[in-house]
Amino acid sequence: MDWPILSTLTFLPLVGALFILVVRGEGDVVARNARNIALWTTVITFFLSLLLWINFDVEEAGFQFEERVGWIAEGIDYHMGIDGMSLPFILLTTFLMPICILASWTSIQTRVREYMIAFLVMETLMIGVFGALDFVLFYLFFEGGLIPMFLLIGIWGSDNRVYATFKFFLYTLLGSVLMLLGILWLYFQFGTTDIPELMRAGIDPFWQRLLWLAFFAAFAVKIPMWPVHTWLPDAHVQAPTAGSVILAAVLLKIGGYGFLRISIPILPDATVTFTPLVYALSIIAIIYTSLVALMQEDMKKLIAYSSIAHMGFVTIGLFTFTPAGVEGAIMVMLSHGLVSAALFLCVGVVYDRLHTREIARYGGLVNRMPLYAFCFLVFTVANVGLPGTSGFVGEFLVLVGAFQVNTWVAFFATTSVILSAAYALWLYRRVVFGELTRADLKEILDLNRREVAILAPLVALIILFGVWPVPLLELFHAPVENLIEQHEAALAGVRNTLNFAAAR
Repeated sequence: MDWPILSTLTFLPLVGALFILVVRGEGDVVARNARNIALWTTVITFFLSLLLWINFDVEEAGFQFEERVGWIAEGIDYHMGIDGMSLPFILLTTFLMPICILASWTSIQTRVREYMIAFLVMETLMIGVFGALDFVLFYLFFEGGLIPMFLLIGIWGSDNRVYATFKFFLYTLLGSVLMLLGILWLYFQFGTTDIPELMRAGIDPFWQRLLWLAFFAAFAVKIPMWPVHTWLPDAHVQAPTAGSVILAAVLLKIGGYGFLRISIPILPDATVTFTPLVYALSIIAIIYTSLVALMQEDMKKLIAYSSIAHMGFVTIGLFTFTPAGVEGAIMVMLSHGLVSAALFLCVGVVYDRLHTREIARYGGLVNRMPLYAFCFLVFTVANVGLPGTSGFVGEFLVLVGAFQVNTWVAFFATTSVILSAAYALWLYRRVVFGELTRADLKEILDLNRREVAILAPLVALIILFGVWPVPLLELFHAPVENLIEQHEAALAGVRNTLNFAAAR
């Protein structure tokens, strides 16, 4: 395509934010206009991303829709482009943003204009992360996402929101500072921050290890891995519903994407060296956070801990360096994006009615909310990984990849299937089944038309990609194979260099 569709897609939400900023009027008029502009902006952005998908060549392993303009200094360019590993995450982001705006339609009544602006700015930053092919640009988008999420939790969050925002900010910022030092070292060493160019740079194994740890600090916090995960449950509990949706569905995936785009292709030798560490932390995350989820009394906190367990599955798959494992990890991320978003939306539905997330306050909702009970059931079994849902496809592929590499890792990862069933079905039974004993539950209303419009597309996609995952798998099949080939070639080159040096 002749026009810069990727930059247009990235910065279109900012245009919508500017329109909201200049809206004039009083009270409800401003709020209504802000909601409408935000909704239409996100819908148009989603359809533009579909145009990107339609024109995407699934057979091509390299980057497409590339844009490069001289920017800050020599070797630091505005370089954008996507491949089959980044496009699905852009589609996930643009698909969920209109849903987030609709989910906030009635629940957010204060400072609506600022709320909508924060969401649109966040959309630009998230799309930018997945489209950036320059380290400096990637870092700016990666770090910039902290600001709108900080504001969303800090202004529109629950009672203990200030503590949660600062914990979230400080955890993420600390890891990102180490990544910035790594980027500076790469620039002074190679004279460029271009990601595709640095994939071919052949960095010394010693420096690879130091750089890997620096980038790992940033990505591990973001995904988040045990033990740097403790900010996530607090952030989820305090965030507004739409904030939890976008945090779980997209922002957590940026850490996994960072491993895919940076750690594995640019630092192959160090990646292999630290793979046992990643396996150990991932297994601990899967087992420990699943057991912690079983003890939760808050619905949001339970789902937050389940997200950490699922991200442990992702890191195991990514570091198997097998086609099944890596493709499965990407599929788990995409499926989790849909399922976790849906689960937080389900919590938001009942929270809007009773203003509590305490599991013990509910029970017997199937008697008054059968439509809600059906949707919640679909999302619960998808979270467990039941065959026929999108959750099963990715988890199965990850286990296949893990078995090819290490049967013990696969064995411990498989415990997630049992543990996730335990906490997910426990939550569903407590909330949906049982007797209607409380007076307020006897008057509770089922899903309205707006809520059906929000949840129905998620039900459809979760089942569709569970039965027919081909449209997603074919997107990242070629780049994953290319990534693994490049990884093995880079490892072979490093070993040959070391053997030559030892022989001399």
